[in-house]
Amino acid sequence: MTVPLEVRGVRKAFGEKRVLDGVDLAVEPGEIFALVGPSGVGKTTLLRIIAGLEAADEGDVRIGGNGDGRTALGRDIGFVAQRPAVFRRSALENVAYGLRLQGVEDDRAERDAIAALDRMGLADARDAKAWTLSAGEAQRLCFARATVLQPRLLLLDEVTANLDPANVGLLERAVKAYHEETEATILIVTHNLFQARRVAARAGFLFGGRIVEAAEVGAFFSDPKDERTRAFVNGEMPY
Repeated sequence: MTVPLEVRGVRKAFGEKRVLDGVDLAVEPGEIFALVGPSGVGKTTLLRIIAGLEAADEGDVRIGGNGDGRTALGRDIGFVAQRPAVFRRSALENVAYGLRLQGVEDDRAERDAIAALDRMGLADARDAKAWTLSAGEAQRLCFARATVLQPRLLLLDEVTANLDPANVGLLERAVKAYHEETEATILIVTHNLFQARRVAARAGFLFGGRIVEAAEVGAFFSDPKDERTRAFVNGEMPY
């Protein structure tokens, strides 16, 4: 079963700088939604608040109708960050780690981890030390580690930033495949506007601490209603 995501009036400041100023966002159950905007507008901060990794100053995050999204990390929410962070274990043990924490028996945890690595093209890296992998391989490992738990809500933060085209394509295909397999709700933050069009059903523009506009991707990119959105998608606003 998939889940809706609703963000209501979320505010967040760091010292004197207010990053989020009343964000409202609704992502439908089973939807892939892309969040775009210039650097420094709070996209990652919003994602971390949704994941429960950061506390909002004000506002509410509801996941599946529940207001307590901050305790939902694990099987219900998966999070993949921009910079891959791996445990000092083998690639296989990195992916199996969460399964073992959840009490999955060793044989099944290993089988599921192997299958997840294979799906990400890492079959030959099962026994490799995770910290020796390339940047692209490490990010694919992190995606496998998050999705092996079958989260109903998957949060992706610039997961293809600074990767070569082959790894970008592989990760985009993996996002689509996971969505088709599980019908999970997916929120992806990306600077890559082409990626947003390729992967998402809808997109939203975060600017000035709020969601300025949200629409189906075709309309969002070809006929934005807000002049700020139009400036961004036309390349007239710095990323």
